[in-house]
Amino acid sequence: MGSETDNTRSSRRQFSRRQYLQTAIASGVGVGLAGCAGGGGGGDNGSESSGGSSSGSTSESETTIQFASDDTFKGQQSRINELLHENGVSDNVTVEILGGSFVSSGRKNKYGNILSASQQQPTMFMMDNGWTIPFIARGQIANLSNELDDSLVSTIRETYIDTMVATATQNGDLYGVPLFADFPVVQYRKDKVLEAGYSESELETWSTESMSWQKFSNVVADTMESNPEMRGYNFQGAAYIGLSCCNFVEIMSAWGGSYFGDFENLFGPIGDRPVTVNEEPVVQAINMIRHFIHDENPNGQWDDFAGGISPEPVVQYKEESSRKPFTNGEVLFHRNWPYAININADSEDGLGQEKLGTMPIPYGVTPEESKYGPEIGGIPAALGGWHVTLNPNAPDEKKAAAQEVMEALTKKPVQIGLADAGGWLPPVADTLRSDELKENTSTVSPHLDSLAVAAENAVPRPVTVVWPQQAQQVNSEVNAAFKQEKSAREAMDSLHNSLTTLEEQNAQ
Repeated sequence: MGSETDNTRSSRRQFSRRQYLQTAIASGVGVGLAGCAGGGGGGDNGSESSGGSSSGSTSESETTIQFASDDTFKGQQSRINELLHENGVSDNVTVEILGGSFVSSGRKNKYGNILSASQQQPTMFMMDNGWTIPFIARGQIANLSNELDDSLVSTIRETYIDTMVATATQNGDLYGVPLFADFPVVQYRKDKVLEAGYSESELETWSTESMSWQKFSNVVADTMESNPEMRGYNFQGAAYIGLSCCNFVEIMSAWGGSYFGDFENLFGPIGDRPVTVNEEPVVQAINMIRHFIHDENPNGQWDDFAGGISPEPVVQYKEESSRKPFTNGEVLFHRNWPYAININADSEDGLGQEKLGTMPIPYGVTPEESKYGPEIGGIPAALGGWHVTLNPNAPDEKKAAAQEVMEALTKKPVQIGLADAGGWLPPVADTLRSDELKENTSTVSPHLDSLAVAAENAVPRPVTVVWPQQAQQVNSEVNAAFKQEKSAREAMDSLHNSLTTLEEQNAQ
């Protein structure tokens, strides 16, 4: 797809999504939660915003607040506290970062147990944008429209990436401060591709202009031919949340497929939107992956696509299990999030910048060819990212300290510092495109152009109160199809039935 098509698509997509999401954020309709929020948990569930405590309100005594996160964030605790203190957090406030499983669903369950028991600590939680909504619906996290200054809430609504804000909003109120955004790209062995006969100018073009899956598969096959000891392309195909939220979203979106038809249906209303997973583009997308893994090619459908380019273990891979073979030099092409760039670009523990290339995820059909275009079809990139949320049961002193931390997290120097420390990308479009980010992020900087393309074409998962149940069905059926336990058609017909049943049972 040429750059003119890509640029036209990006601007159309940003406009239509921005219109829709701004309306959704203001009204709460977009996230499909009207009338679903219950009491309990000590949280504020009212929709009126009174404004909260201003920063700098902590006492002069030493205050330590716990922040439930993951092990990679915990590893940067000293640097993060340094950034916070340099940007307005009182010197007597310390953030103790609690590590946790890299697998998102494990932390979701743990946080649910803590909040259900009304425990006072941790004070803050790092929550996946894909499962913050159920915590809001259950009244388990604090309404930040009541806790933070009105001006700070307005800044978040007006300047942050709309799709991120929408996944932390109910009835116009904000329940999470977007911490960082995640946009996947294909990481690849630049040195091996050059050895296979491709030119530097071609690689430079690939960094910003998505290629078709057909061309991509043949590039992988060419590079494998020159490196027979290495495997081709891996991704995350296990039956876990990363499949339903992300990898499968990208694969079917690339071919113009969707869970619920048009983009505007992603956030509801539940029970009043079409279920479209059994349509031909979705079935075709799964069959392409089967060709990549098993070299399956019924009726010569995939003659122009290279087959057998993905190792069979991809059906069991999650993020880290797929990254390690790439980092260790066993795989040529690898789909993953920016954190992996930070690891792979490191010359000591990874491959080094000179060996690492990045490109947007390939496309199957153009937006014009997609039934649900321009938002669905063309360049696909699942929207990942995390919010900081507040424990409503925390003591007032710790809440005040958390408010200081949340305000500091909205400042550009902190966002750039996080990007440099761990590859955690700013959730603010202007900062993501800024010269300061390129100049102050030594590791991720060479790959920001590819990441910017991914950001402009990000597709969110259908985040509603019923999505956690639906995601389990998606994970099971898609993984079964990848493993050839069911045909793509059988799996998607079964998924259509189960999603339809859940829609009817949870209709709004």
